[in-house]
Amino acid sequence: MNRPSRRGFLATGAAVAGALLVGVEPARGAGARATFAPNAFIRIDPANRVTLIIPQEEMGQGVYTALSQLLADELDASLAQVAVEAAPPNDALYGGPKSHMQSTGGSTSIRNFYTGLRQAGANARAMLVQAAASQWKVDPAACRTADGEVLHDASGRRLTYGTLAARANAIKLAGNAPLKDAKALRLIGRPVKRLDAPDKVTGRAEYGIDVMAGRIRVATLAQSPTVGGKVRHVDPAPALALPGVRQVVVLDDVVAVVGDHMWAAQKGLAALAIDWAPGANGAIGSAEIWGQLRRESARKGVIANSVGDADSALGQGSRIDAVYEMPLLAHATMEPLNVVVHCSPGKCELWTGTQVQTRAQKAAAAAAGLQPEQVVLNNHMLGGGFGRRLDTDMITVAVRIAKQVKGPVKIVWSREEDMRHDVYRPAYRNVMAGSVRDGRIQGWTHRIAAASVSLRMSGKPLVGGLDKGSVDGATELVYDIPNQRVEYVHVEPRAVNVGYWRGVGPNNCVFAIESLVDELAHAAGKDPVAFRLAMMGKSPRAAGVLRLAAAKAGWGSPLGHRVGRGVCVQNVFGSYVAAVCEVEVDDHGDVRVRRYVAAVDCGLVVNPDTVVAQIQGGLIFGLTAALHGDITVRNGRVQQGNFNDYRMLRIHEAPAIDVHLVRSDAPPGGIGEPGVSASTPSLVNAIAAATGIRLRRLPIDRDILAGRKRA
Repeated sequence: MNRPSRRGFLATGAAVAGALLVGVEPARGAGARATFAPNAFIRIDPANRVTLIIPQEEMGQGVYTALSQLLADELDASLAQVAVEAAPPNDALYGGPKSHMQSTGGSTSIRNFYTGLRQAGANARAMLVQAAASQWKVDPAACRTADGEVLHDASGRRLTYGTLAARANAIKLAGNAPLKDAKALRLIGRPVKRLDAPDKVTGRAEYGIDVMAGRIRVATLAQSPTVGGKVRHVDPAPALALPGVRQVVVLDDVVAVVGDHMWAAQKGLAALAIDWAPGANGAIGSAEIWGQLRRESARKGVIANSVGDADSALGQGSRIDAVYEMPLLAHATMEPLNVVVHCSPGKCELWTGTQVQTRAQKAAAAAAGLQPEQVVLNNHMLGGGFGRRLDTDMITVAVRIAKQVKGPVKIVWSREEDMRHDVYRPAYRNVMAGSVRDGRIQGWTHRIAAASVSLRMSGKPLVGGLDKGSVDGATELVYDIPNQRVEYVHVEPRAVNVGYWRGVGPNNCVFAIESLVDELAHAAGKDPVAFRLAMMGKSPRAAGVLRLAAAKAGWGSPLGHRVGRGVCVQNVFGSYVAAVCEVEVDDHGDVRVRRYVAAVDCGLVVNPDTVVAQIQGGLIFGLTAALHGDITVRNGRVQQGNFNDYRMLRIHEAPAIDVHLVRSDAPPGGIGEPGVSASTPSLVNAIAAATGIRLRRLPIDRDILAGRKRA
């Protein structure tokens, strides 16, 4: 499983956000000279194969394809020539231009690398043209490029990029080459078939869980069921007596069984009677977690945004006070956690899928007692990420186990271990008030009480007590509200760890904001779409997607009994999205979502098919959580463990989804998460329109909708 050396192609540096990073070790040796490696992203071999070193993690969102489009278009190579390779851990070469950290999250992949990868391709193309012109002794301006070749039409000569590789390595550019005019782009902005699809269809695609299948020993594990708990006692003998079981590893908070295969490891673990000491969190349950959150949300928070005099404005006109709550949620990725580790003296090698390559490398080094440069990380595609593998807890646990095992070992979490030891989307409580006068919102307050993911992950105190991620989506509204205040109250739960979950702060904030806006519209006797549009004078792009979504959804047309439409509009992750949800609620309280219509203005689009797919997936992801998602705790232990008690939306329940893209020349926006934050508020607003019942807490309570209990 050793990967080819990457030193050879780090020839002149990396083009990130249009800037060249110089001073990287040049290529050496005959083989290196025959391969054209102008920067850290591109390698062209004599066979004319173009390898794109991908800095981002592919986890189903199509980033391998979209980033390849950026490079191939400027390089003038065909997509058929392009192969992708996961980048090694290196923040200096592959970190985002703002974070300077190599990571895939926050809907930043295209935003971070749109310009940088185009520039890398343009520079490489310019060097290849100069190499050909030098060989032919002609003016470079007389040459053109197409499909991986340099052509000189006047003489009919042509050379492939691979043929020019050695000569091109000697070319030095005085500055960055110009990018193509928009009219000259062949791939950017056009639908392209996914590069990863064929191998996924045939089963050739290799995820972390596929690595070394059948060739190495496999371990599975049980972690302390409570945060902070320890192993009090375990007798390994029952496991070791089973065929195929080779070893039992006992750490202070983890027990792992190593076997010849997964079945042996699972049977061995099941044979153990582990006595756990629960620790300080052993008596905490959901009632205590929510009680703490509700008490703390009553106090004033740190000011995140303040405009005008919100308190005075709330005393004028019609006022609504409301509280909106969202529960703890698990990531529930299709591929459970897994890491292959081989620890040997002075070295640790890992095969896994991670959203944070350099952080994972550092976590492994710390657990192994090594320096980061002594750790080799081989990154693989993920069977779903959603923020779960922005964390590195699984890396630390796997290395701790592997240090006790001779030879490579694949550590695989069971579905139950994965779900019960997740880093959960925080529970949120939004304490809000709004007032309407003359058909417009005049006063607005929003207090967000929640745990801080950034505090847990970084260990650094919050600057001024404010977690900016928790208020993302609440501090820059699309509405013209003259008097508003947004606060944050930090409430840290003891019984669970919290983590980033697809949609992060906006999946809570937009739900609360768009719910209250809808309530205020109905209280004012206004149509919800017209009410919103009247306050969007400073947000023309938001108004544009709202009008488009409403028109395509047939807003205002008649609907049947207990059928309703709800709307949401937002500006999150640099993209504007409006969604209209159409639902039917029966007398038993069951909700059937019949249709979503979304309008999207995400700026410059690389692959329209990817944008549509991401919005569709995000809407389904958010809908699943709204209908079913709820992590509960009893005696410090998470109660849900598999898809029987943490339900996913089923195929027959999935609604029709229509996505309409707005043509825009604005910079690219993020698209992986806006569908999630648009899903829930439009759903809840549709339920209110269908039934007259306003749900302010998720997941959807069918007993309330059926009249079996009060809201």
